[in-house]
Amino acid sequence: MGEQKVSILKDKSEMHRFMRHLLKDVQALKYMLENDWFEKGITRIGAEQEMVLVDNKTYKPAPIAMEALAKMTEYPWVETELAKFNLETNLAPRVFEGKCLSEMEKENRHNLGKIKKVLKTFGADALLTGILPTLRKFDLELHNLTPMKRYAALMKALTDQLIGNSYELRLMGIDEILVKHDSPLLEACNTSFQVHLQVAPKDFVKMYNIAQALAAPIMAIGANSPVVFGKRLWHETRIALFQQAVDTRTTHKHMRERSPRVTFGSGWLHKSVLEIYQEDIARFRVLIAGDIEEDSLEKIKQGETPKLRALQVHNSTVYRWNRPCFGISPNGQPHLRIENRVLPAGPTVIDEFANAAFWLGCMEGMALEVADIREVMSWEDARDNFGKAAKFGIDTKFTWFGDEKISAVDLILNHLIPIAREGLTSHGVNEADINRYLNIIEERAKAHNNGARWQLRAYTKLLKETSRDEALSCLTASIIKNQEKEIPVHKWDMPELMDLDIYDPSTMLVEEFMYTDVFTTHRDDIVQLVSDMMNWKGIHYAPVENKKGELVGLVTSQLILRYFNSIKKQKKKAYTLVEEIMIEDPVTTTPEATIVDAMEIMKKHKIGCLPVVKEKELVGIITEMDFIQISNRLIERSQSNGGLKKKSKKKKKKKSKK
Repeated sequence: MGEQKVSILKDKSEMHRFMRHLLKDVQALKYMLENDWFEKGITRIGAEQEMVLVDNKTYKPAPIAMEALAKMTEYPWVETELAKFNLETNLAPRVFEGKCLSEMEKENRHNLGKIKKVLKTFGADALLTGILPTLRKFDLELHNLTPMKRYAALMKALTDQLIGNSYELRLMGIDEILVKHDSPLLEACNTSFQVHLQVAPKDFVKMYNIAQALAAPIMAIGANSPVVFGKRLWHETRIALFQQAVDTRTTHKHMRERSPRVTFGSGWLHKSVLEIYQEDIARFRVLIAGDIEEDSLEKIKQGETPKLRALQVHNSTVYRWNRPCFGISPNGQPHLRIENRVLPAGPTVIDEFANAAFWLGCMEGMALEVADIREVMSWEDARDNFGKAAKFGIDTKFTWFGDEKISAVDLILNHLIPIAREGLTSHGVNEADINRYLNIIEERAKAHNNGARWQLRAYTKLLKETSRDEALSCLTASIIKNQEKEIPVHKWDMPELMDLDIYDPSTMLVEEFMYTDVFTTHRDDIVQLVSDMMNWKGIHYAPVENKKGELVGLVTSQLILRYFNSIKKQKKKAYTLVEEIMIEDPVTTTPEATIVDAMEIMKKHKIGCLPVVKEKELVGIITEMDFIQISNRLIERSQSNGGLKKKSKKKKKKKSKK
């Protein structure tokens, strides 16, 4: 959950003080490793469950985390996350044996049930998904930052490191997104299910390298984050979105390399976990400081295990997808863990634990199968596999051991599931649990269907039937219903629009409703070109913009018709320019206005089109046809709901007669 007692580095003396603590922590860790202080002979597992809070009526983010937490003071296992619409729970560590996985799953369901009960009083629910489909860009503005010292310090520190003018999100999948953002809160789009595996120091190098090799196929089968701001992007968009959300770099004319703070790493591990901590200190500047009083080297001299708080604070600001973690066990001995940050939240609790069992089993099984993974696979292939799995998910083709080219499905079915089974069995994990979880992975692979593929297919289907906003709402509602039924994602049916019980577009903002794929013209274009363009595309309105993208006028089909009628009646010059017939200074609206406001403006001015402008720049357009479509959908929904009510009344009458 991260160290909460932190602060912004106010001056150089505070920076120097924290750096001294950080270097002492590294020395203390080195001493403990060399002198065999670490716990041995036991392996524990753990997990962290992130979730997004959703309004039960709008299916949009519900920024009520602080209010909800005020009613959950007796639940020490639930904590804040970066945004006000997120929460996180910490599951109790368990010895990796017997029914550890099913017991942890039961605990997770129990915790989620308690959280949902509280959220219900706020008209909200908790959703498990890698990225909430209904998230809007303005939900990621700083007013939704959780009001805690740690988060404010982190946001300011990252922004102070920013080389360019803004953070940028650039991604292409089925759709494309190219957008700027003014804060790193974009990171809050992501929710994950983080799994921890305790590893003995002598095995850490081997096990960490295995985790790096496994990251790609584990992500491929568990991908669940394909939709961002209504755009269909990568199967696991979390990977690129997280990196770009906190990426303080910018483009340069020179070729100097700068590493992002969200990273897969720069090569295999060779000697010990110290390599990772040392690289992260050398490569990444300190962002925040902890309120540290402990002298770790003095603790070592006293024979006590230090908490290494400075090292843990810095480690929490470098986001490796397989992150090393230092901890202290109940017996007072230190231990090391590998935290798998690759897996997204959802699609259901059972899916999450199937993913966890698969990863844990593969980790232990691969350690039994391969002496040194560096001898059978290059780091470059592991890194390339990781990037491809993020983009293509279950559709990926990997480069595996011995340069074998193999599909994700074949690799999982023919190689990794047997290895995972062996690994879980070697730890004495309950056989029924092994079968239950690995069977889900097997069925998911055979069906070639995971959370990402289901969302992409479902959203594409819905887009052909209705508006983007209603499609996203219906998609989110369907995810919630399937989670409540605890049906593994490979068995989910495609959603239907009528599955959306409530849909009230009146609270929508123009930004959610407007068309952004706008066909425009310029002042010096000829009218004939605009006429043909409007005819080709079947549009009635063409905004006029300048080279900076600023709105300077509007051409309508009525103006075009009037122009051509005038040509017939009197001689005109060979061509006429757009600026001669366009409407100067057309009536506009802003992205932040509601669609009710937009309707009132159109009604007042008796116009059929509203260009959407922000700081003079044209960002979208709304026409009367958009409102007609909404009205038609509401009428259809009303008629359908009326029919359903009549059917339910008839059923009740039949039952009463019986």
